[in-house]
Amino acid sequence: MNNRYHVMECKENEDIKIMARSPIETWTYSSVAVLWDKPEVDKKISEYEVYVDGSLQVCCETSSYTLENLQPQQIYSIQIRARLEEDIVIFSDEIVVTTKKMPKINNILDFGAVQGGEVLNTQMVQRAIDLCGEGDCVYVPEGIFLTGAIYLKSNMTLFIEKGGKLLGSENLVDYPLMKYRFEGLETECYASLINTREAKRHANITIMGEGTIDASGSSLRKKELKEEAGKPGRAVCIRNTVGVYLKDITIRQSPAWCLHTIYCKNVSLNHVQIHTKYDEAGEQYQGISNGDGFDPDSTSNVNVFQCMIASQDDCIAIKSGRDAEGRSVGIPSEHIWIADCEFNSGFGVALGSEMSGDVRDVSITDCIFKEVYSLVTIKAPRGRGGIIEEVKVKSIKHTNYSLEHEDCKWFRGAINIDQFYGHEKFDDTNCKAISEQTAIIRNIYMEDISMETIAGNAIYIMGLPESPIRNIYLKNIVAKGKHGSVIRNVQNLNLDNVRIHTNME
Repeated sequence: MNNRYHVMECKENEDIKIMARSPIETWTYSSVAVLWDKPEVDKKISEYEVYVDGSLQVCCETSSYTLENLQPQQIYSIQIRARLEEDIVIFSDEIVVTTKKMPKINNILDFGAVQGGEVLNTQMVQRAIDLCGEGDCVYVPEGIFLTGAIYLKSNMTLFIEKGGKLLGSENLVDYPLMKYRFEGLETECYASLINTREAKRHANITIMGEGTIDASGSSLRKKELKEEAGKPGRAVCIRNTVGVYLKDITIRQSPAWCLHTIYCKNVSLNHVQIHTKYDEAGEQYQGISNGDGFDPDSTSNVNVFQCMIASQDDCIAIKSGRDAEGRSVGIPSEHIWIADCEFNSGFGVALGSEMSGDVRDVSITDCIFKEVYSLVTIKAPRGRGGIIEEVKVKSIKHTNYSLEHEDCKWFRGAINIDQFYGHEKFDDTNCKAISEQTAIIRNIYMEDISMETIAGNAIYIMGLPESPIRNIYLKNIVAKGKHGSVIRNVQNLNLDNVRIHTNME
């Protein structure tokens, strides 16, 4: 088990460290993000202090902070301190970071782009990208810029200014077919609005700014499904990339999954907003389904912090391939850290069901789920093979007062661990032969959670009779549902201060 989950008791004279880090992909020319795991101590933490070069910069309550207005190409030393009751202070080791050089700016207006949302700017934007040198930045100013599929390259930044928008064309000819993974299998897909090139390894791609990426999904999905040349595209699909950073950007209205990373490493989402069900004014997008927010797919070393996702489907769906193909590729999604986020519609954080390449070491802490059916779903049915393990969910507030969705074969509880996912009827006593197709779920830790749903079970845990779910730990949980709990085919179930209420009429 990853040592960041090791429980440390606060004892007198014991040296306790805060485990802090600054992912290198978050180092820009003017900012860096620092993240830390809240220490497990027996005293209340009143606040965290962020020191830079020995001087206090800020006090905060979250486990992440972004330092802004830094100087380019400068070395900074950062330390996190936690102030506990009785004036006890614990420290992190010092973190040394180096900001990037000031980038050369390629303003798309200088390449002939025209704002207003009527002139197609694909060639102008792509030329600005193609002429980027290492470390350069493509700048999208205020205004609406209509474009078809564009393709990012290594060592560049796409910066969309506040009030700026890349608006996806509604014409299918602007989205050529590409070979991307979808629902766990490599298949022909329509290009996304923002892509990386096929069959090429990339590094260090940043998308930032307070602007918007709008993929025109309501119209485009309808046309893509009608033509049936490939699976629907996404708003942003980054493939085969080491170092992906999204900061302050808004992504919305995708034809399918909104943000999809495939075979990537070192991915951070910082203060990103994703809207796949409603726009910012609360108007529902028409005709969109399969509208996940963020899908890390065979992607490792992922950080999602201080983000907001309002999804039509899974807010975050962690995947690693499907069935024999996924097992053959064998690239897991692992070391995933989700903290201080808000989820405002959809189905929370899902692990699976395409998980044949394994999913492991997932941490979800200090998040709020509003009008979200399941705060976490772990789904690993027969046929997948693969393992989901070492999952920690802690300090969660969840409510769902919507009856738009009720218990069905896809979702059966606010905490939902289901190895018969997708089956309308099943026999949970009928053992099948164990093989490479037998999925495994084990070592799940959930603590300090309050949740309430009017739509179905508070807790649903259903393992396979031939492969029971192993080692489930539930501690300090108050759960309320239309129904209480269903727990079957589990080995080593540990309940500590778990209260389950039903609100059945």
